Amino acid sequence: METITAQSLVSAPLQIPKITQFKIGICQLKVSTEKSANIFNAHNLIQAAAEQGATLILLPEMWNCPCSTDMFAKFAEDFSDINSSPSLLMLSEVASLLGVTIIGGSIPEKDADQLYNSCSVFGPNGELKAKHRKIHLFDMGKPLLGEVQFKESDNISAGEEPTVVETDFGRIGIGICHDIRFPELAMSYSARGAHLICYPGAFNMSTGAALWELEQRTRAVDNQLYVASCSPSRDSACSYLIWGHSTVVGPMGEIIATTGHQEAVLIAEIDYAAIQQTRESLPLESQKRNDIYQFVDLLREDSQKALRVGHLDQISYHG
Repeated sequence: METITAQSLVSAPLQIPKITQFKIGICQLKVSTEKSANIFNAHNLIQAAAEQGATLILLPEMWNCPCSTDMFAKFAEDFSDINSSPSLLMLSEVASLLGVTIIGGSIPEKDADQLYNSCSVFGPNGELKAKHRKIHLFDMGKPLLGEVQFKESDNISAGEEPTVVETDFGRIGIGICHDIRFPELAMSYSARGAHLICYPGAFNMSTGAALWELEQRTRAVDNQLYVASCSPSRDSACSYLIWGHSTVVGPMGEIIATTGHQEAVLIAEIDYAAIQQTRESLPLESQKRNDIYQFVDLLREDSQKALRVGHLDQISYHG
């Protein structure tokens, strides 16, 4: 049995990455009931984003699969062998071909008898740098007016670890959809030196209208970093209507760019100098009252596994 210890989370200094100014491409694509068509469409939108100058590209949640719990098993792929995973193989090949980094939204992952909602990250050489399994599953209690019941845990298992991946664009934290509702995850990413948090997601019409933009702006302004989100388009095949409105938010909580609800490629410019400027103007880290409260992270006995700074030999997978 693993030993779990509580430790105060000490913020890592914000490192200067190789690339501090760049364009991010957000591919809000239409998802169909045909996997091959979804892979083809995603490839085309990634290429369109790259042609517009994007060097970091984000896909939506469940981009190869209708966002419907009864479809996840049919569309699931094994991440342990990229060559047998058509979705991951495409991401690897197009990342290498175009020389871009891809935050691969999410697709259903199969591992033995378990299914996960998982994001893959590919570097510009086509290497699989990391994966994130969705930690917080969306189980709707009493449905809001006009919404259908949705219980993700009926089919999907929860991930066990946060993910921060080291890239040419600095440290990027990964969350999937409902992960955004939990500020502690974003706080841990900020404390681990993240410059940007990417949230592929597929909020419904009720939670989208009320919370989608609010949550993104809150995660960004509280942690003084960038947040990017990517949703499928509203006319995607799904058991519910999807809100859409993929967005990029700056460290002051300002909307840098956003889409409507239709299929689109959104291009936004990111400049990490804004993070430093914001933190120098409003030095929240030095103003925290650690004598009154502390943020505590539950670390695995092997801290390298818990921190997971983005290389495959540092990542442990829980099945």
